[in-house]
Amino acid sequence: MSKFAKILESQEFYPGFLGFFTNPFYFARRALLKNIMDLAPKVSGRVLDVGCGTKPYAKLFGHISYVGLDIDVPHNRESNKADFFYDGKTFPFQDNEFDGAISSEVLEHVFEPEMFFKELNRIIKPNGLLLLTTPFMWEEHEKPHDFGRYSSFGLKAIFEKKGFEIVEQRKTLNDIRAIFQLFNCQIRRALKIFHPKIRLIFYIPLFGVLNSIGSILYFILPSNNDFYIDNIVLARKK
Repeated sequence: MSKFAKILESQEFYPGFLGFFTNPFYFARRALLKNIMDLAPKVSGRVLDVGCGTKPYAKLFGHISYVGLDIDVPHNRESNKADFFYDGKTFPFQDNEFDGAISSEVLEHVFEPEMFFKELNRIIKPNGLLLLTTPFMWEEHEKPHDFGRYSSFGLKAIFEKKGFEIVEQRKTLNDIRAIFQLFNCQIRRALKIFHPKIRLIFYIPLFGVLNSIGSILYFILPSNNDFYIDNIVLARKK
Protein backbone atom coordinates (compact mmCIF):
# COMPACT_ATOMS: atom_id res chain seq x y z
CA MET A 1 0.00 0.00 0.00
CA SER A 2 1.38 3.40 -1.01
CA LYS A 3 1.93 6.19 1.49
CA PHE A 4 -0.99 8.18 0.05
CA ALA A 5 -3.28 5.14 0.21
CA LYS A 6 -2.40 4.74 3.88
CA ILE A 7 -3.23 8.39 4.52
CA LEU A 8 -6.58 7.95 2.79
CA GLU A 9 -7.26 4.82 4.84
CA SER A 10 -6.54 6.73 8.04
CA GLN A 11 -9.36 9.10 7.07
CA GLU A 12 -11.95 6.33 7.01
CA PHE A 13 -12.86 6.36 10.71
CA TYR A 14 -10.90 9.44 11.81
CA PRO A 15 -11.78 11.93 9.06
CA GLY A 16 -9.99 15.25 9.20
CA PHE A 17 -9.28 17.94 6.63
CA LEU A 18 -8.45 15.44 3.88
CA GLY A 19 -11.51 13.34 4.73
CA PHE A 20 -13.67 16.42 4.19
CA PHE A 21 -12.89 16.04 0.48
CA THR A 22 -12.39 12.29 0.10
CA ASN A 23 -14.56 10.41 2.62
CA PRO A 24 -18.16 9.83 1.42
CA PHE A 25 -19.14 9.28 5.06
CA TYR A 26 -17.36 12.35 6.42
CA PHE A 27 -20.26 13.83 8.41
CA ALA A 28 -21.47 10.49 9.84
CA ARG A 29 -18.03 9.18 10.79
CA ARG A 30 -16.94 12.52 12.22
CA ALA A 31 -20.03 12.65 14.44
CA LEU A 32 -19.59 9.04 15.58
CA LEU A 33 -15.94 9.66 16.42
CA LYS A 34 -16.77 12.78 18.42
CA ASN A 35 -19.40 11.01 20.53
CA ILE A 36 -17.37 7.85 21.11
CA MET A 37 -14.36 9.94 22.13
CA ASP A 38 -16.58 11.84 24.55
CA LEU A 39 -18.11 8.76 26.18
CA ALA A 40 -15.14 6.34 26.05
CA PRO A 41 -13.55 7.64 29.32
CA LYS A 42 -16.70 6.66 31.20
CA VAL A 43 -16.06 2.98 30.41
CA SER A 44 -13.53 1.24 32.67
CA GLY A 45 -12.07 -2.12 33.63
CA ARG A 46 -12.14 -5.11 31.29
CA VAL A 47 -14.41 -4.29 28.35
CA LEU A 48 -15.70 -6.39 25.45
CA ASP A 49 -16.07 -4.85 21.97
CA VAL A 50 -18.85 -6.88 20.34
CA GLY A 51 -18.62 -6.88 16.55
CA CYS A 52 -15.19 -5.27 16.74
CA GLY A 53 -14.22 -5.84 13.08
CA THR A 54 -10.86 -4.18 12.48
CA LYS A 55 -11.07 -2.45 15.88
CA PRO A 56 -11.20 1.07 14.39
CA TYR A 57 -11.83 2.72 17.76
CA ALA A 58 -9.51 0.58 19.88
CA LYS A 59 -7.08 3.42 20.57
CA LEU A 60 -9.87 5.41 22.19
CA PHE A 61 -10.03 2.71 24.86
CA GLY A 62 -6.32 2.55 25.67
CA HIS A 63 -7.12 3.24 29.32
CA ILE A 64 -8.88 -0.14 29.75
CA SER A 65 -8.39 -3.86 29.15
CA TYR A 66 -9.93 -4.11 25.68
CA VAL A 67 -11.11 -7.43 24.16
CA GLY A 68 -12.50 -7.77 20.64
CA LEU A 69 -15.24 -10.26 19.67
CA ASP A 70 -16.77 -10.91 16.25
CA ILE A 71 -18.97 -13.43 14.52
CA ASP A 72 -17.17 -16.49 13.17
CA VAL A 73 -17.39 -16.34 9.38
CA PRO A 74 -14.53 -16.86 6.87
CA HIS A 75 -14.37 -13.21 5.88
CA ASN A 76 -13.90 -12.10 9.49
CA ARG A 77 -11.25 -14.71 10.13
CA GLU A 78 -9.24 -13.26 7.25
CA SER A 79 -9.80 -9.54 7.57
CA ASN A 80 -10.48 -8.42 11.11
CA LYS A 81 -8.59 -8.24 14.39
CA ALA A 82 -10.92 -9.97 16.82
CA ASP A 83 -9.41 -11.71 19.83
CA PHE A 84 -12.34 -14.14 19.97
CA PHE A 85 -15.02 -15.35 17.57
CA TYR A 86 -18.53 -16.63 18.28
CA ASP A 87 -21.41 -18.40 16.55
CA GLY A 88 -23.67 -15.38 16.30
CA LYS A 89 -25.73 -16.47 19.30
CA THR A 90 -23.76 -17.19 22.49
CA PHE A 91 -20.73 -15.16 23.56
CA PRO A 92 -17.87 -17.51 24.59
CA PHE A 93 -17.51 -16.01 28.08
CA GLN A 94 -18.67 -16.65 31.63
CA ASP A 95 -21.45 -14.72 33.34
CA ASN A 96 -20.36 -11.30 34.71
CA GLU A 97 -16.92 -11.67 33.12
CA PHE A 98 -16.61 -8.06 31.90
CA ASP A 99 -16.86 -4.68 33.58
CA GLY A 100 -18.57 -3.29 30.49
CA ALA A 101 -19.05 -3.59 26.74
CA ILE A 102 -19.09 -1.51 23.58
CA SER A 103 -20.74 -2.19 20.24
CA SER A 104 -20.57 0.28 17.36
CA GLU A 105 -22.75 0.01 14.23
CA VAL A 106 -23.47 -3.69 14.83
CA LEU A 107 -27.03 -3.95 16.15
CA GLU A 108 -28.57 -3.36 12.71
CA HIS A 109 -26.87 -6.57 11.54
CA VAL A 110 -28.29 -8.67 14.39
CA PHE A 111 -31.29 -10.75 13.31
CA GLU A 112 -32.30 -11.60 16.90
CA PRO A 113 -31.69 -8.41 18.93
CA GLU A 114 -33.33 -9.74 22.10
CA MET A 115 -30.85 -12.62 22.23
CA PHE A 116 -28.03 -10.15 21.55
CA PHE A 117 -29.03 -7.95 24.49
CA LYS A 118 -29.54 -10.99 26.70
CA GLU A 119 -25.93 -12.03 26.04
CA LEU A 120 -24.66 -8.50 26.68
CA ASN A 121 -26.49 -8.44 29.98
CA ARG A 122 -25.16 -11.87 30.91
CA ILE A 123 -21.45 -11.12 30.43
CA ILE A 124 -21.50 -7.61 31.98
CA LYS A 125 -21.13 -7.27 35.75
CA PRO A 126 -23.87 -5.52 37.74
CA ASN A 127 -23.61 -1.73 37.31
CA GLY A 128 -21.33 -2.22 34.30
CA LEU A 129 -21.70 0.16 31.36
CA LEU A 130 -22.66 -0.60 27.76
CA LEU A 131 -21.80 1.93 25.04
CA LEU A 132 -23.72 1.20 21.84
CA THR A 133 -24.19 3.01 18.53
CA THR A 134 -26.56 2.08 15.73
CA PRO A 135 -28.07 3.90 12.74
CA PHE A 136 -31.56 5.33 12.58
CA MET A 137 -31.41 6.60 9.01
CA TRP A 138 -28.97 4.90 6.66
CA GLU A 139 -28.85 3.00 3.39
CA GLU A 140 -28.88 -0.80 3.33
CA HIS A 141 -25.32 -2.09 3.67
CA GLU A 142 -23.35 -5.32 4.14
CA LYS A 143 -26.24 -6.98 2.33
CA PRO A 144 -27.98 -9.29 2.92
CA HIS A 145 -27.00 -9.01 6.60
CA ASP A 146 -28.79 -5.74 7.32
CA PHE A 147 -31.87 -6.39 9.43
CA GLY A 148 -33.06 -3.31 11.27
CA ARG A 149 -33.15 0.39 12.07
CA TYR A 150 -33.96 1.71 15.54
CA SER A 151 -35.68 4.87 16.70
CA SER A 152 -34.59 6.39 20.01
CA PHE A 153 -37.81 5.12 21.60
CA GLY A 154 -37.37 1.59 20.27
CA LEU A 155 -33.83 1.46 21.63
CA LYS A 156 -34.84 2.75 25.04
CA ALA A 157 -37.57 0.11 25.23
CA ILE A 158 -35.32 -2.81 24.33
CA PHE A 159 -32.53 -1.64 26.67
CA GLU A 160 -34.92 -1.42 29.60
CA LYS A 161 -36.64 -4.69 28.74
CA LYS A 162 -33.27 -6.47 28.83
CA GLY A 163 -32.14 -5.12 32.20
CA PHE A 164 -30.32 -1.89 31.33
CA GLU A 165 -30.90 1.62 32.61
CA ILE A 166 -30.25 4.45 30.15
CA VAL A 167 -27.53 6.79 31.43
CA GLU A 168 -27.26 8.95 28.32
CA GLN A 169 -28.91 8.89 24.90
CA ARG A 170 -27.77 11.02 21.97
CA LYS A 171 -28.61 11.58 18.29
CA THR A 172 -25.95 12.46 15.71
CA LEU A 173 -26.44 14.85 12.80
CA ASN A 174 -29.91 15.90 13.89
CA ASP A 175 -29.64 18.83 11.46
CA ILE A 176 -29.29 19.68 7.76
CA ARG A 177 -25.96 17.81 7.53
CA ALA A 178 -27.94 14.56 7.61
CA ILE A 179 -29.39 15.44 4.19
CA PHE A 180 -25.96 16.16 2.76
CA GLN A 181 -24.59 12.93 4.25
CA LEU A 182 -27.28 10.87 2.54
CA PHE A 183 -26.71 12.76 -0.71
CA ASN A 184 -22.99 11.96 -0.52
CA CYS A 185 -23.87 8.29 -0.10
CA GLN A 186 -25.86 8.43 -3.32
CA ILE A 187 -22.93 10.04 -5.13
CA ARG A 188 -20.64 7.31 -3.86
CA ARG A 189 -23.06 4.66 -5.12
CA ALA A 190 -23.31 6.29 -8.54
CA LEU A 191 -19.52 6.51 -8.92
CA LYS A 192 -18.78 2.91 -7.87
CA ILE A 193 -18.56 1.93 -11.56
CA PHE A 194 -15.27 3.83 -11.82
CA HIS A 195 -11.78 2.83 -10.69
CA PRO A 196 -10.95 4.15 -7.19
CA LYS A 197 -8.45 6.66 -8.57
CA ILE A 198 -11.01 8.00 -11.02
CA ARG A 199 -13.62 8.18 -8.24
CA LEU A 200 -11.25 10.28 -6.18
CA ILE A 201 -11.03 12.85 -8.98
CA PHE A 202 -14.80 13.29 -8.72
CA TYR A 203 -14.93 13.02 -4.94
CA ILE A 204 -12.66 15.95 -4.15
CA PRO A 205 -14.66 18.75 -5.83
CA LEU A 206 -18.10 17.22 -5.22
CA PHE A 207 -17.65 16.46 -1.52
CA GLY A 208 -15.70 19.65 -1.00
CA VAL A 209 -18.61 21.75 -2.28
CA LEU A 210 -21.42 19.72 -0.70
CA ASN A 211 -19.75 19.39 2.71
CA SER A 212 -18.97 23.10 2.70
CA ILE A 213 -22.61 24.00 1.98
CA GLY A 214 -23.84 21.53 4.60
CA SER A 215 -21.44 22.94 7.19
CA ILE A 216 -22.55 26.53 6.52
CA LEU A 217 -26.27 25.69 6.61
CA TYR A 218 -25.72 23.80 9.88
CA PHE A 219 -24.97 27.13 11.56
CA ILE A 220 -28.00 28.81 9.99
CA LEU A 221 -30.84 26.30 10.14
CA PRO A 222 -32.43 24.80 13.27
CA SER A 223 -31.85 21.22 14.36
CA ASN A 224 -34.50 18.51 14.09
CA ASN A 225 -34.46 15.82 16.76
CA ASP A 226 -36.82 13.64 14.71
CA PHE A 227 -34.44 13.40 11.72
CA TYR A 228 -30.94 12.14 12.40
CA ILE A 229 -28.32 9.58 11.38
CA ASP A 230 -27.14 7.60 14.43
CA ASN A 231 -28.20 6.67 17.93
CA ILE A 232 -25.59 6.77 20.70
CA VAL A 233 -26.56 5.09 23.96
CA LEU A 234 -24.70 4.71 27.23
CA ALA A 235 -26.54 2.34 29.59
CA ARG A 236 -25.90 0.66 32.91
CA LYS A 237 -26.74 -2.93 33.78
CA LYS A 238 -29.23 -2.95 36.62
